[in-house]
Amino acid sequence: MPRSIKLSGLVILFAAGLLLATAVAASGQAADTTTTTTTETTSIVETTTSAGTTTEVTVPVTTTVQITTTSPAVTITRPTTTPTTTSSSSGNGTAAWIWVLIGILGAALIIVIVLLARRGGGAKVPPEERRRRLDGAVATWAAQGWGLESQSADSAVLRRGDELMLVSVDDAGHVSTRPLAS
Repeated sequence: MPRSIKLSGLVILFAAGLLLATAVAASGQAADTTTTTTTETTSIVETTTSAGTTTEVTVPVTTTVQITTTSPAVTITRPTTTPTTTSSSSGNGTAAWIWVLIGILGAALIIVIVLLARRGGGAKVPPEERRRRLDGAVATWAAQGWGLESQSADSAVLRRGDELMLVSVDDAGHVSTRPLAS
């Protein structure tokens, strides 16, 4: 498989994964976490009486209470007011992620078409290579009983009994054969 097709597939796969991750992240809801800390200080008074004296001892006591609550965040969207205009659009539009997916698929289709169009042509084969390919094809047909009648730089006429066949090589180096009328 050509490297460019593998690379295109990898890019498409990455884009699809990114699109899926974005869609999943957008559909999830965030949670709102609130932590409340309350500190309360009280005093305990201890009174001790002994032999005619009274002693009071005050001991401070601090109590800290921490409460954490988690609740789902609710997003309220208020419609914006726009001037009244006459419009012929429908209320159910297509979601944005669908348009992104269609765009990615369209780009992938264009890449595939370009790769397939470039695949078969363009480069011309040098005359020496074309001659070598023609000689190889003639040798293959000769091994099957065909004899060489005539040959040029890019074609040859072969004969076997009453049958004639033309073997030729085009500019791209493709070898073709076709029967000739005798």
